[in-house]
Amino acid sequence: MREKPATVTGYEFDELRSLIESRSGILFDASRERFFSTRVREFVAERGLQGGTDLLRLVSSSNVEYSALLESLLTQETSFFRYPAVFDALAKKILPELQEKKFWDNPRTLRIWSAACSTGEEPYSIAIAVADALPFAEAWRIEILATDISRRALQHAERGVYTGRSLDNLTPQQIENYFTKTRHGYVVKPRIRRMVSFAPMNLTQAVYVGRMDCIFCMNVLMYFAEERRNSVIQRFSECLELGGYFLLGHAESLSSVPVRLEGLVLGDCRIYRKPAKESAVKQAVMAEGSL
Repeated sequence: MREKPATVTGYEFDELRSLIESRSGILFDASRERFFSTRVREFVAERGLQGGTDLLRLVSSSNVEYSALLESLLTQETSFFRYPAVFDALAKKILPELQEKKFWDNPRTLRIWSAACSTGEEPYSIAIAVADALPFAEAWRIEILATDISRRALQHAERGVYTGRSLDNLTPQQIENYFTKTRHGYVVKPRIRRMVSFAPMNLTQAVYVGRMDCIFCMNVLMYFAEERRNSVIQRFSECLELGGYFLLGHAESLSSVPVRLEGLVLGDCRIYRKPAKESAVKQAVMAEGSL
């Protein structure tokens, strides 16, 4: 006799959403209903559970199983230099400005945070952009902090091995300079790996990371409810050095967030800067033309 498929009720889906939001800050709202329900049912089937009640009991009692469920719900689609306009702004506006600002510092330190770094393509792209843009980059103390809530994604990132497809946005010269081709794929070279340190982090939990010159937080804030999102952005703002930069995904903005960051339009990309002086707050978006 064929077994009936496991079922998850609407109430059980709601309980799972509440559990995930309370522990991670991530909200799977109505816009992600089909994705969420499909992934949850797949997880129930993979674990051989009877239904939603068993799933709730399992993830409530086991951090390992809770993490596995969350992993299955987090999309990890990414690639090197995924948003070219953002990296163009980094290379042609942000890094030259920081280089001029810090040129006479001893030591010359550059600190960049890749929040929600996924499988590592973003922080390694930042490191490549820095290596390309800064003459004598070895004369700088470059620290790229790469964090993510997914430990499985971080393990992938720390291995630093990627398929040719994920390198599509790189030039042949960049691939030659910064990767070694092996039978397993393209391996990030040590000079780039040394710039990046990986750490697990839940962005909704306050953790001291020191002052940053630039923060990347791409396509992450949309997963948070408004109050929590505003709180996270406020902490990002507090982490930034005066004159530091904050970069969001192309579909995100800070238009409704009460935070002391000024918006700049650079070509096809909008970025945000912390005023160089605490009193210099500009509400209007400034257009600086094409890069």
